[in-house]
Amino acid sequence: MRLVLLFATIILFAACGANDSQSAMPTANEGQPQYSNTYLDNKKRKEQAESPNIVVQVQGLTGGGMASLIGTFEDNNYRADSAQISPTGQIVFKRQEPYFPGMLYLVLPNNTNIQMLVDLDQTFTMTTTLGNLVGDMKVEGSLDNQIMYDAMQFEEGQRTLFQANAQKMAGLKPGDPTFLQVKGEQDKLIDDRKVYLEKIFKENPTSLFTSFKRAGQNPDLRDCYKPDGSLDTARYSYHYRTRFWNGTDFNDERLLYTPVISKMLNRYVTELTPQHQDSIVKYSISLVDRVTDKPEFFKYFANWIVLHYDPKETTLMDPQAVFVNMIERYFTYDKAVWSDSAEVFALQQRAYEMSASLVGKKAPEVKVPGLDGVSVSLYDKKAPYVVVYMWNPDCEHCAEQTPKLVQLYNQMKDKGLDVYGIAVNTEDAKWRATVKKYGMPWTSVFDPTNKTIYGKYYVDNTPEIYLLNPERTIIAKNLQVDQILTMIERDKTKR
Repeated sequence: MRLVLLFATIILFAACGANDSQSAMPTANEGQPQYSNTYLDNKKRKEQAESPNIVVQVQGLTGGGMASLIGTFEDNNYRADSAQISPTGQIVFKRQEPYFPGMLYLVLPNNTNIQMLVDLDQTFTMTTTLGNLVGDMKVEGSLDNQIMYDAMQFEEGQRTLFQANAQKMAGLKPGDPTFLQVKGEQDKLIDDRKVYLEKIFKENPTSLFTSFKRAGQNPDLRDCYKPDGSLDTARYSYHYRTRFWNGTDFNDERLLYTPVISKMLNRYVTELTPQHQDSIVKYSISLVDRVTDKPEFFKYFANWIVLHYDPKETTLMDPQAVFVNMIERYFTYDKAVWSDSAEVFALQQRAYEMSASLVGKKAPEVKVPGLDGVSVSLYDKKAPYVVVYMWNPDCEHCAEQTPKLVQLYNQMKDKGLDVYGIAVNTEDAKWRATVKKYGMPWTSVFDPTNKTIYGKYYVDNTPEIYLLNPERTIIAKNLQVDQILTMIERDKTKR
C-alpha cells in the first residue's frame, strides 16, 4: 500500500565517506537557539536561488572521467547532476536550474567525496588536493562552505586531542584524583569546541551551516555525571532522549535536504527509544506533535514511523499498537493531505481491524460454531490463561507450531492453560480433516464467513497466537508456542 507521495528521486547509492554530523563526542548545546519564526519552504527557496556555477579544482586528480553530484532528501539519495573531469582535475557544474538548497556530495571516480552546502548563492569555487580533501580545502564565494570546512578542520585537530585524552583516562577509576583531572581536561576540550561553534552560530544565525550543525550536535549531558566523575546512567539516558531534538530548527526545511534529519530520526526512534510498543507510541507522538504545522517534517516523520513499524515488517510483539495509534492520530482526511481520500480510508480501515486486539486491551468476545455445529463462547473458558490460536490448514508454519501446541496443551491443561482455536480462510471439510490429523484436543471453531471474528482478533500471518490472562486481558501476541509459558510466568510475577 502506498503511504507516501514524496518528491520524486532516483535512489542511487549512499555517498561514500560522508561526514557524520552527529559527533561521537559529547558536545554542548545549552539553551534554545534563535530559530526563524517563519516556516521555510525549500521548493520556494529553490525558485529564488541563482543559477549554479560551481567550480571544484582537485589537485592530483588525473585521468579524466565523470564526477557525480549527489543530493539527499529525507533518507533517499538522488543524482542532482554530473560533469566531466578535466585533465587538470577541474570539475564545473553550470546550468540554469538551481539545485535544492541543502547538502550535495561531489563523488569522485575513486568513490571519495567532497561535501558542499548550497543555498541561494550557488556560484562559488572550491580548491583542494586529492590526498587531503578536507585539510587542504579553500573556498571562495560561499560563506556556508567556508565556515563548514573551517569547522571540519578545527574538529580534525581536536580529534587528536580527544584521542590522547581517552588514552590517558583508560584504566582510571571514577573518584581517583587523576581521573578527575583528566576528565577536567576533556571538559575543557568540549568547552573549547562549544565556544568555537557558538561564535560561528552567533555571527551567522540564518546560514544553512548553522542550522545543519546545530541540529547534528549531541546534547551536553555533563550534568548527568556524579561528583566522583561516574555516570548516572538512568539520568543520562532520560536526558539524552528528552534533549535530543533541542538543536533542531523545524522551521528550516533545508535540513530535510541534508542527511542530518534522517540519521537523527532513525537514532531517536530505534536506538534511544525502548523497543516496546508503549514507549514507541509515547515518544513518536511526542516528536510528531512538534511538527504538525511543519508540512514536510510532519509528512516525513509520520510516514517513516508507520512504515518502519508496519506489522508485516517488524518483529515487535505488538506493532499493531504503533500502527493504530499513528494512523488514528495523524492519517486523517484533514491531516494527511499528501494522500487521497481512498488511501486514508484504506489506512483507517486497516487500523480499525487491528484496534480491538492490541496488547493491554480486554479480549474481545467471540462465539463461533464448533465441530458439532454448536456455537462456543471464548468467555466460557474457565482456565486462568487462555491461548487464542488463529490458524489455517494450508499454512506451513501452522504445521510446525500446531504439534508443539498440542504437546503444551496436554502438559498444561490441568495446570491453568486452555486453548480456543479459530480456523480462518479455509473450507469446512479441510478444517475438520486438519483438526483430526493433528489431534487438536482443544475447542476448535470455524466461521466460513469470518463475520464473527471480523474486527476482533487481527490476523496478519498465521498462526497468530494471543495470550489472555485471568482478567481476559491480552498480555501477549505474535508468539511462538515455546514463548507461551515464559509470558505466563512473567504475568504471574506481576501479581
